[in-house]
Amino acid sequence: MLRFDGSYVDEATLDRLIRRCRTATYDPREPLTSAVLVEAVAAGRLREHQDGAPLVEALAGRSRSLVRRNGCEALADQHRAGGCRFDGDPVLGRRRPKLCHPTNQHPSEVALPEDLVLRTAHRLNPNAHRVIAKLFVPGEETSWGTSRAHAVMTRVLALDEAEVADLAAEVLARYGTRHHDLAGILSRHADIVAHEMQVTEQLTEDRHSVVGAYFTHEYSPEAAGLCNPSMATHPDQSGLTAGQLRFVMTVRCVGEGHLSAIGFRTGVLGPGADLVVDEPEPLLVMGASHPASHRRRHFHGRLADLRVDHDTVQLLLDGLAETFTTDELNDALAGVHEHFLHRESVQQAIEQVRRVAHACYDIKFPTSTGLTSRLLWPTALAERNGMEDARLVRFGEDGGGTTYLAPYTAFDGARVSMHLLATDDFREFRVTPMAGQAAQNKGLALFPRRIGGRYVALSQWDRESLSVAYSDDCEIWEDSTMLLAPQQGWDLIQVGNGGSPIELAEGWLVLTHGVGPMRAYALGAILLSLTDPTEVIARLPVPLLTSTAEERDGYVPNVVYTCGALLHDGVLTIPYGISDGAIGFAQIEVDKLLAQMVAEPR
Repeated sequence: MLRFDGSYVDEATLDRLIRRCRTATYDPREPLTSAVLVEAVAAGRLREHQDGAPLVEALAGRSRSLVRRNGCEALADQHRAGGCRFDGDPVLGRRRPKLCHPTNQHPSEVALPEDLVLRTAHRLNPNAHRVIAKLFVPGEETSWGTSRAHAVMTRVLALDEAEVADLAAEVLARYGTRHHDLAGILSRHADIVAHEMQVTEQLTEDRHSVVGAYFTHEYSPEAAGLCNPSMATHPDQSGLTAGQLRFVMTVRCVGEGHLSAIGFRTGVLGPGADLVVDEPEPLLVMGASHPASHRRRHFHGRLADLRVDHDTVQLLLDGLAETFTTDELNDALAGVHEHFLHRESVQQAIEQVRRVAHACYDIKFPTSTGLTSRLLWPTALAERNGMEDARLVRFGEDGGGTTYLAPYTAFDGARVSMHLLATDDFREFRVTPMAGQAAQNKGLALFPRRIGGRYVALSQWDRESLSVAYSDDCEIWEDSTMLLAPQQGWDLIQVGNGGSPIELAEGWLVLTHGVGPMRAYALGAILLSLTDPTEVIARLPVPLLTSTAEERDGYVPNVVYTCGALLHDGVLTIPYGISDGAIGFAQIEVDKLLAQMVAEPR
């Protein structure tokens, strides 16, 4: 039996219909194709046969692509007038989405069924008890402040040893349980300030610890908000029962001064719509960072974005290999002839070169730490005011392996830029800036595999519309094609993506976000062609998710925002930020979502 939109046609009936098509016009020896059936529908021959009615409706859904190839203008007119709804192709046997366009209502008047998207009871709230121990230099809290470090150091060194011992014990007793290896953190901070202030005297262990304590402060990364999550399949799927899938989720942590960092959560999906979110570990840990190697081509691309003169770049990087280290770069800069150093443009270019180099780094966490305790804290100058909105994707390599990639927005207080996180195990990460016009501004989201041999991404480089961008190396993104522009009442300010596209048999499912009146955010959805992601096959005519009365109030009011959903067991789970203050979860059966989408007119 073949199913067409709820009706069934058996093989014998289908065979009679095929023969009916052929006897009218076609040579029986002609190979049967979808075009034969479509043209028969267009000519109205099957309408006369009672068995043909379900087939007419089913084949209408094939009309858009087949009309282009076979010139069935009559059926094209029917499709544009009446819309389409289809479940399958009787010849190719390929499952297709059920697209539905109401004929008696404008899309703006259509509302989704109330029970289509279900919010779960889960709510992730900021936890101010989770703190990190940061380096603190008195007087340098602001960029215009005057350091009081030497005065503080002098007073600490003047303390008698008995008082120093008491202070060291008190600090460890009061704060030690709030941090992973507080003694080690204090020791590292003491080494940093002692080196910078050229302290030469030998310090006792207690005094060394106390020096570190006076140059350390606690900071709560989640104190102001927790938002903008993205989900992906966890690399460890052990210990689960049938129908379960473990996930990893990035979250944006917002603390004092609107500084953002990237945290992690884990949980389990399935069977079906079941959802369990693990309690995060109580202690936060920042990883140790180290300079990474660099590539000349990437360096040139990033410096071009910063509008550094090409000839000056050639001068500064002359003699370096295609791949080089930060030490080799420093040697090259030190070797620039003093004649050129008198030029202001060269001095400015050197500053930008060092800035780009500083933005490329590796970060590693201790093996003793769990994933939810790890915090990616801003390290480079380009992200000193925040690492925002990571869009995590499990990326399938052509050779069959997988890695995890997450473009995120780096903010230095004045400029934003896209940087890329890469990891295989969520313990060791590499961070590199992304270059090219299509990587400008915010919101880049990678497709989960190459298409046509190239990396593909959704870009919002112009800050108001959605484009499809391409790259040969995932570093430089120059080529882009406009995909979606603001055009509906709820997205007239801007449109963007809601994370990496999800691959279905029917196409690439893309969650979108739109910004409308009163700067209110809403989520939407579109469907792209699998082979040509610049082609929109269908879209949801109304928002998929908007803030409820209970969700409107928060750090940034009237916002629902996601950086990536996860499909499992036919259910799409959407984690979303609630007014930048907390995280909620919504779920929808993907087939029901597809059934609400409207086929795009040609």
